[in-house]
Amino acid sequence: MSDTVLYGIEAALNGLMTGVMYSLVALGFVLIFKASGVFNYAQGVMALFSALTLVGIQEGQVPFAHLINAIFGTNVQNFGWEVPALLAIILTIGVMILFAWLVERFLLKHLINQEPVILFMATIGLAYFMEGFGDLMWGSDIKTIDMSMPMLGLPEGLPQGGSFMIEDATASWGGDGFYGFFIDRLDITAAIIAIILVITLTVFSQYSKTGRALRAVADDHQAALSVGISLRTIWVIVWSLAGVVALVAGVMWGAKSGVQFSLSLITLKALPVLMLGGFTSIPGAIIGGVIIGVGEKVFEYIVSASWFGDAMGFTMNATENWFAYVLALIFLVFRPQGLFGDKIIERV
Repeated sequence: MSDTVLYGIEAALNGLMTGVMYSLVALGFVLIFKASGVFNYAQGVMALFSALTLVGIQEGQVPFAHLINAIFGTNVQNFGWEVPALLAIILTIGVMILFAWLVERFLLKHLINQEPVILFMATIGLAYFMEGFGDLMWGSDIKTIDMSMPMLGLPEGLPQGGSFMIEDATASWGGDGFYGFFIDRLDITAAIIAIILVITLTVFSQYSKTGRALRAVADDHQAALSVGISLRTIWVIVWSLAGVVALVAGVMWGAKSGVQFSLSLITLKALPVLMLGGFTSIPGAIIGGVIIGVGEKVFEYIVSASWFGDAMGFTMNATENWFAYVLALIFLVFRPQGLFGDKIIERV
């Protein structure tokens, strides 16, 4: 097999892993949209805020330290202790559940039966508020995540760097200039976690009593209320689930590129994933992410390796920044509901 084909396969495999990372963000959007018909613009900021909170708890950082020091002239930074990663994750999940309750109590409760565009605008305001609140609470410096959990067999935390096992197993497939497939072990871990999340959420949605209630609320708020389903309780549950998914996405993306405020921009890459997979399909979020990830990497490789790429001076990321949106635009024209979304039927 020629080295050119092998490099193309390597690009596709890396795209597959990257697509799964996109899907982790898209899952949160799908959960909230399925239960309320609301596109939650704040999902990316939720991933950022949860990652900031996790690091802050782990490091024993004093919340609002900058504000406290500015008001009282003190110099407090840390409590003087460190929290184990597993306990920090549990505490962060508790914070995200509290956040879900606060969102329902002070925002969503007052917008029941409003137009979807009003709810969407509310999530935009929520996103900007959370971003500023996170900055005020934990600071704006770039943070690193330590996921070392010896009791769970992760003494060094999440695996980083390429997989030597895969490189050694594939090095003999090509010529002297081919050294094997480089696949990031963190991406492999993210793919496994994403598969577990999708299976769990799909089973929960289809077979549990609460999952059926979520789907009933999504179909018709008034009908769900008439049979005794509490809309407010359902919204707290679904926003809590979205917060947990946001935490997973924030940990994976934070471990990959550091916990920084640009992390909230992963929302923009989740949009084309949702357009392809459908806004109401949990498996569709994964399939859409895989299509986007593989498509952009393979397309970038083909263009950069061709005479056209050489002539136009294409470099890495030259096509990756816009390929997903062009593909999503094509889907909007020919199949606006996505591959797995509910078909849009209007009766007149």
